[in-house]
Amino acid sequence: MRTATFPALLQRFFTDRLCVQMEASRHTIASYRDTFRLLIRYAGARSGKAPTRLEVGDIDADMVANFLIHVEGSRGNAVRSRNARLAAIRSFFRYVAMTEPVLLHHCQRILAMPNKRQEKRAVTFLDADEIAALLGSPDRATWVGRRDHALLLLALQTGLRASELVNLNCNDVVFGTGAHVKCLGKGRKDRRTPLRRDTARLIAGWIRDRKDSEGPLFPSIRGDRLSRDALEHLVRKYCAKAAQTCPSLEGKRVTPHTLRHSTAMELLHSGVDQAVIALWLGHESVETTQIYIHADMRLKENALRQVTAPGVKSSRYRPDDQLLAFLESL
Repeated sequence: MRTATFPALLQRFFTDRLCVQMEASRHTIASYRDTFRLLIRYAGARSGKAPTRLEVGDIDADMVANFLIHVEGSRGNAVRSRNARLAAIRSFFRYVAMTEPVLLHHCQRILAMPNKRQEKRAVTFLDADEIAALLGSPDRATWVGRRDHALLLLALQTGLRASELVNLNCNDVVFGTGAHVKCLGKGRKDRRTPLRRDTARLIAGWIRDRKDSEGPLFPSIRGDRLSRDALEHLVRKYCAKAAQTCPSLEGKRVTPHTLRHSTAMELLHSGVDQAVIALWLGHESVETTQIYIHADMRLKENALRQVTAPGVKSSRYRPDDQLLAFLESL
């Protein structure tokens, strides 16, 4: 019995497995697409075959291992990106093992490949002074400045992810009593995040300023949706400007995700329960929120203040009873 070709299996994996059976998000599909673009080019260069001539057997565990070394060494991918590439490859070979049982042993070797352990660093976040400096950076006398100020304020108050921010539309913001912003978050979770009164007023004013209540909430100067790269550039630009008045920002790497971390830390400092913070941020598990506790020096300093230094020198207990002394000597 002849097995399906590698190009046919890969095409069916994307069109049938990801799009139809799993209903994967466009972000997942784009990530998997980029992984296989790199893998096919690498495998083609190593085997001397054109992509359409590649076979499943050409991409074995040794090839995948060398490819992962390549993306880390030559392309400079971080461990997290390397593991994401491996996850995409394993997902494909899991599908191949299910549809082509004769290739099961070949697939098992790849499926057994482990993730690489990565260093867990403390999260970076902005304190109150840094937040104030960042929000004061945009020139609100210009249209772009008003847009960027509204975007930064909304990001810092809601903790939305970068993809969630750039995909917001004007009608995703609900005003009045119980004002909130709604978004379809990671894992297709429908989320509602409340807005403070000052934030709601500013966003309402921005939408009136836009004179368009249907399109993207934060459009580019051309009127289309901001890209994630544009959002990252925007944050870096205003962080560099804010560093002129707030020296602690100098040399600090601030990304859109840093704003999300800052929201979580503000909630934590305000005494909000971890479970509520996880719900607010759309975390799958409360355990994910514990990274903010590890990063919070205030909590550790408060705990240290509650520990009193011992007033007497500690010494080993010596029993005075003869029987206890005998047992102690054994």
